[in-house]
Amino acid sequence: MEYKDYYKILGVDKKASQDEIKKAFRKLAVKYHPDKNPGNKEAEDMFKLINEANEVLGNPESRKKYDTLGENWNRYQEAPRGQYDQGGGGFRFEGDFSDLFGDSNGGNYSDFFSAFFGQGGGDGGGKKSRRSRTSSFRGGDYEAEVEITLDEAFHGTSRIIQVHDEKIRISPKPGAYEGQLLRIRGKGAPGSSEKERGDLYVRIRVKPHPLYERRDNDLYFTKQVDLYTAVLGGEAIIETLSGAIKVKVDAGVQNGKTIRIRGKGMPFYGKQDQHGDLYVKLQVSIPVSLSSEERKLFEQLRTQYEEKHGKAHKQEV
Repeated sequence: MEYKDYYKILGVDKKASQDEIKKAFRKLAVKYHPDKNPGNKEAEDMFKLINEANEVLGNPESRKKYDTLGENWNRYQEAPRGQYDQGGGGFRFEGDFSDLFGDSNGGNYSDFFSAFFGQGGGDGGGKKSRRSRTSSFRGGDYEAEVEITLDEAFHGTSRIIQVHDEKIRISPKPGAYEGQLLRIRGKGAPGSSEKERGDLYVRIRVKPHPLYERRDNDLYFTKQVDLYTAVLGGEAIIETLSGAIKVKVDAGVQNGKTIRIRGKGMPFYGKQDQHGDLYVKLQVSIPVSLSSEERKLFEQLRTQYEEKHGKAHKQEV
C-alpha cells in the first residue's frame, strides 16, 4: 500500500497555512481540470489526487488526523486490525477505527485511510464499505473578471457569463467597486456530484471615468466656471451620475475652490439609501480671445482698479 503525501501532491510545506493550501489547490485544479485536458488520463488522475488532497488538508480537523497518523501508516500492518500502537507514549486504540475518525469526512482519504477505517468496519459486516466513497471529491473553484462602467457601478447592472454550456447572470448591485469579489455557489468546476460542484468567483473591474474620480464612496469632479460668474457670482450646472443639479457660486470665488455636495456620491453597496458625497473643484476659465470692445472694457476696469488701490496704498504710507 503506497503512502500518499498530500502536501507533496499540492506542492506546499507541511507548515503551510490553510489559505496557502487553498491557493495551491485552486491553481492545480485549473491546470489539471478535465475540460483543459480532454482524453488525458494522467491529468484526470492528477485532478482526482489534488481534490483528494484538498479534502484532507483543506479541513483543519482531517488535516490534524492526517498529520497524526500519516507518517506511521505502515506500522498499522504490524498490528491486528482495530489495534494501533504509536509507541513512545503516543496513543493506543482498540476497536473500530471508524469510531476514532467518525463519518464526518466521508472517508475520502484514498486506500491509505481506508486501511485504518477498514472495509465494512471492524464488526464483521453490517457497515457500508467506505471504499465505494473514496472517489467522491469537490470540484475546484472558477475565477472570472467582469468589467463595468462607473455609471453601471452607480445604478447596478448585469452580465452573462458562460461556464461550460451554462449561461449564468451576474448582477452587481449599486455601489459595486473595483476589485470586489462576488461568489456564486455551486457554479464552479464539476465534482463527483452536483452537490460537490465548486464555486464561481467573479472579480469586478470598474473602468476609469473621464470626468469623475472615485475615492471609496465619494466622487471628485472638476467644473469649469467662466470668469464673469467667478467675479460676479451666479449658478453652475453640475452633471452628477443621478442627474443635473444647480450649484450656487459665490461672487469672488477663487480658482481651485472645492464645494461639497452631500449625498451625491456613490451608493453604499447593499445600502442604496446611503450615499457618499460629491466634491466639486471650481476651475476659473480665463478668456483667451477678446473682441476689441471687451478688451477696452477690461482696460477700463484695470485703470479703475489701479487708481483705487493706488490711492489706498498712498493713504497707508
